[in-house]
Amino acid sequence: MITALRRKLGEDLVSVVLFGSFARGDASRESDIDLLIVGDNLPQSRFDRIRLFDEVERSIEKELKKIEEEYGVTISFSPIIKSVEEARRFTPLYLDLVEDAVILYDKNNFMENILEKLRRRLRELGAVRVWRGRRWYWILKPEIKVGEVVEIE
Repeated sequence: MITALRRKLGEDLVSVVLFGSFARGDASRESDIDLLIVGDNLPQSRFDRIRLFDEVERSIEKELKKIEEEYGVTISFSPIIKSVEEARRFTPLYLDLVEDAVILYDKNNFMENILEKLRRRLRELGAVRVWRGRRWYWILKPEIKVGEVVEIE
């Protein structure tokens, strides 16, 4: 996938991050493969970005089919595609990435720097990730006072 993305985007590919159940190591046969893809000079439209990803996926279709047949699985990608500017802005998705992400490609440590900044901020706040079975939520500031505003960025 990384090679195909690099072929399509060239130097505009900035980061590819695996997250979700595959990154955590608890994927099932039905799990999708969650990817955050960051690039420069991407189409503005979300639909055009998905079309771009579809072209990449089609370019490796034979390899994917071979894996599916060999392992008896169905490979299904769920990409989130962001421009560099969009990726610089905090989104709740990053709370999922901060603990479990597997960075597959990262030009100039772009995503690693963003996630490390978030890790530092979460430590400053004393944030805690609380697990309930296979799901979790964050307590961003355990000692929060009524009316207090907590900012991540």
